[in-house]
Amino acid sequence: MDMKTILTNATKIIFPILLGGAILYWMYRGEDFSRLMQVMTEEMDWTWMLLSFPFGILAQAFRGWRWKQTLDPILSKGEEQGRGGAEARTSVCLNAVFLSYAVSLIIPRIGEFTRCGVLKRYDGISFSKALGTVVTERAVDTLIVLAYSGLILLLEMSMFGTFFEKTGTSLDHILDGFSLTGWLVTAVCAVAVLILLHLLLKNFSIYNKVKMTLNGIWEGVLSLKDVKNLPLYLFFSIGIWVMYFLHYYLTFFCFDFTAHLGIGCALVSFVVANFAVIVPTPNGAGPWHFAIKTMLILYGVADEQALWFVLIVHTVQTMLVVALGVYAWAALAFTKVRGTSLQEKLNKQQ
Repeated sequence: MDMKTILTNATKIIFPILLGGAILYWMYRGEDFSRLMQVMTEEMDWTWMLLSFPFGILAQAFRGWRWKQTLDPILSKGEEQGRGGAEARTSVCLNAVFLSYAVSLIIPRIGEFTRCGVLKRYDGISFSKALGTVVTERAVDTLIVLAYSGLILLLEMSMFGTFFEKTGTSLDHILDGFSLTGWLVTAVCAVAVLILLHLLLKNFSIYNKVKMTLNGIWEGVLSLKDVKNLPLYLFFSIGIWVMYFLHYYLTFFCFDFTAHLGIGCALVSFVVANFAVIVPTPNGAGPWHFAIKTMLILYGVADEQALWFVLIVHTVQTMLVVALGVYAWAALAFTKVRGTSLQEKLNKQQ
C-alpha cells in the first residue's frame, strides 16, 4: 500500500471525527458538565429512554428483513440460470445490518460496503449484486424521506422558515451564485469528466472488472420489481422510518422541558436532523446536535436544556448502536461460513 493510499484512508477516518468534534466543542465550550450529571441522575426519567430502545432495534431489524426480500429474487434468478444456489440467511442479513451501523461510527458511509462484505463472507453472495440491492434501498429511503419531509414542511412551513432565518441558511442565496452560463459550464464540465473517465478506464485491464461490477449493481437495482411480497416490502420500508421516529420521539418524555412539546415539534426536528446527518460525521455527531438544539430553542426550550437533551439522547442512542454491533460481531463469530458459490467457482475456472 503506497503512501497516497494510506493518507487517503486516514483522511476518510480522521476528517469526519475532527469535523464532528469541532462542532461539538463549539457547542459545549464553557459548559458545566457537572450539571449534565445532575440532569441524568436526578431530573431524567430513564423509563422512557428504555422504552425507546425496542423501536431503535426494530428500525435496524426491519432494514435487515427488507434487505433479505430484495436479495431473494436475484439469488433465485441465478439459481434458475445454473449459476449456483447461494441463499442469504435472515440471521446473516440482520447481523450484517447491525454491524454496518456500528462500523459507520468509525468511518461514515462505510456500513453499506461492510454488510455486503459480511454477506459475501458468510453466504457466498456476490458483493456487487448485494451492493446493487443496497442502492435500491437508498433510492426507496430517499423517496420516503422526501415524501414525509415535504408533507411536514407544508404543515409546519412557518417553523421551517424561522429555522432557516435563525441559522442563516437560504437556498435562494446559494443558487444566486450560479448564473445560466454557470450552470451550462458546470454541466459541460461534468459530461467531459465522465467521457474522460470512460476513455481512461477503457485503456486499463480494470475496465472489464468495473463493467462487471456495474452490471451486478444494475441487476440489484432492477430486483425491486421481482420482490415477491411487495406490500410487506413497503411495510418494512415505511416501518423503518416510523421506528426511527418513535425511537427519537419517546425520548422527549424523559425530560420535563421537552415532554410538553408535542408530536409536531418532534416531527419537524426529526426532519431537520435527517438532512443534517448528510454531513459525514460519526452517527451524525455535531450536525445532529446543532439541528435538534436549534429546533428545540425555536419551540421555547432553554439553550442549556436543549444542549443537554441532544447530548444525552445522541450518546445513549449511539451506545445502543454499539451494543447491537457487538452482538452482531459475536453472533457472526458463531455463524457457519458457507462455501463459495458455484458462480465464483466457474469464474475461477475460466
